Amino acid sequence: MQLEEKISIIEAILFAAGEPVDFERLSLGAGVETTDLHRLISLLNSNYSERGSSLTVLKLGDSYQLATKEQFAPYIRSALESKRTATLSPAAMESLTIIAYNQPVTRGFVEDVRGVDSSGVISSLLEKELIEEAGRLDVPGRPVTFKTTANFLRCFGLASIDDLPPLPSDNSQITFDDVREDV
Repeated sequence: MQLEEKISIIEAILFAAGEPVDFERLSLGAGVETTDLHRLISLLNSNYSERGSSLTVLKLGDSYQLATKEQFAPYIRSALESKRTATLSPAAMESLTIIAYNQPVTRGFVEDVRGVDSSGVISSLLEKELIEEAGRLDVPGRPVTFKTTANFLRCFGLASIDDLPPLPSDNSQITFDDVREDV
């Protein structure tokens, strides 16, 4: 199989999948060695860049996904306006942050941290496919736990959850007294 044919096969699989494809599954499906896959993806991205294409292949953890470049997002959003592409409310962003940094977590955990009912926000994040069910706890009531999705990684430009910025330390937090001294 020729190099260009291998690249075209990988591109076709990623396009048809429409979602992240696991590294090993992509390698097996394309009929290429896993050791060659990274190089072939790199060549595909180089081809896109040379042609000025709006496409790119993203690495999301142990998966790859065909996506559009970030600079085209406003045009795509305008053409395909839907509820899923709406901006996140402060409550949704706060809940998503709690889930991302503490996953897997229950709705009750999110509500305890936020101090308010989070049912609607959790439903909205599920609908936008930024979070998903991660199983159930083995405690009375068997509450559902939630974790972030590959879509979350893609939307926030992360390769893995390990790429989240570190949380500030207690020493870097601004206190009320610090603010009063400045006034």
